[in-house]
Amino acid sequence: MAQTDFDILIVGGGMVGASLAYALRNTSLTIAIIESFAPNSAQQPSYDDRGIAISYGSQCIFESMGLWSQLSHYCTAITDIHVSDRGHFGVTRLSAHDENVAALGQVVTARSMGIVLNHALAQQDKLELFCPNSVTSLIQNTDYVELTLKEGQQLTAKLVVAADGAQSTIRQLLNLGALTRDYGQTAITANITPEYPHQGRAFERFTDAGPIALLPMSDNRCSLVWTVKSGDEVEILKLSDHDFLAQLQDRFGYRLGQLMQVGQRNSYPLKLMQADQPIQQRIVLIGNAAHSFHPIAGQGFNLGLRDVAALADVLSNQPEDCGDPRLLHDYAQWQQDDQDNVINSTGLLVDLFSNNSPLLGHLRGAGLALVELFPPAKHWLAKKSMGLARKQPKLGRGLPL
Repeated sequence: MAQTDFDILIVGGGMVGASLAYALRNTSLTIAIIESFAPNSAQQPSYDDRGIAISYGSQCIFESMGLWSQLSHYCTAITDIHVSDRGHFGVTRLSAHDENVAALGQVVTARSMGIVLNHALAQQDKLELFCPNSVTSLIQNTDYVELTLKEGQQLTAKLVVAADGAQSTIRQLLNLGALTRDYGQTAITANITPEYPHQGRAFERFTDAGPIALLPMSDNRCSLVWTVKSGDEVEILKLSDHDFLAQLQDRFGYRLGQLMQVGQRNSYPLKLMQADQPIQQRIVLIGNAAHSFHPIAGQGFNLGLRDVAALADVLSNQPEDCGDPRLLHDYAQWQQDDQDNVINSTGLLVDLFSNNSPLLGHLRGAGLALVELFPPAKHWLAKKSMGLARKQPKLGRGLPL
């Protein structure tokens, strides 16, 4: 083996990259993070005021990493999930009580998660940070990868982990293709204050233009993800707060009473991206660098965190050569199925629920009503939403994936 500056270079210090660095803190691996923004920078897009849904399975991963006690102070529990279809009779209600858990999931702002992760990383003596900085070129060799940074440094590592988001520089430098799909929808995000207490309830309301999700947050706020047809967001974002809330009220209904206040609004187009061959010679893509998809089931960050857990589990078993192709094959064999299942099921939900077909509308309503009346179906759906409806891996330390 060639001598390298580090065992692992993590490109991207957002939620996924930082979580991986922390998950590996007790190994003998030497690790560095390359990130475009300085720690605790207000401009860091990964750590804005968006509400992030953390599934019960992700909570278990954070617990196994020893990070949940710090993160839980910033979280709001999801005790119930209410699923409905606008204009149709079917409703399904999922309950933490029925699943014998304290909460089906949690909601935390990305900014709060950034505070916890940055503080945790600051305690790691062996971790080096190259930030603000970015990668300009890479060279793959048999035993190592060499990265050149914007500021001129050349760094070598046995393994490079690309956790640098949907516009991944590493993916572009590798000229990797990707499966893509434009959903023809745009998500409008904001924090909303309703008239009635949310009481830990999350709402997923399907409409002909796409789903509306309201997730419980602190101070009786709700994190809104409102999906509209692409192009419609332009006029909606121009509306006054009063008119914006009135239009949202018409689409969502009055289950939380009058919608009283809205915070800063943002929007982003919804597109599928699944990288071709995210495992390369001594390079692995994880999180949004490997896959991004529709937020209809709230699984984006949760899938990325399962990438982290599976990769950390594999790497902790073989610290001598963390870039060994056999290790990366073990990781790919486990996570590819998970990624494919989430992406395929998400696409199916988009096709099924984001249309105005009268026949499909009646079928959807009947389906939601049947799930509500059939406990085994409700239990299966709850497990899916909690990130638990999958086989456990036969890997190393057995992180709860």
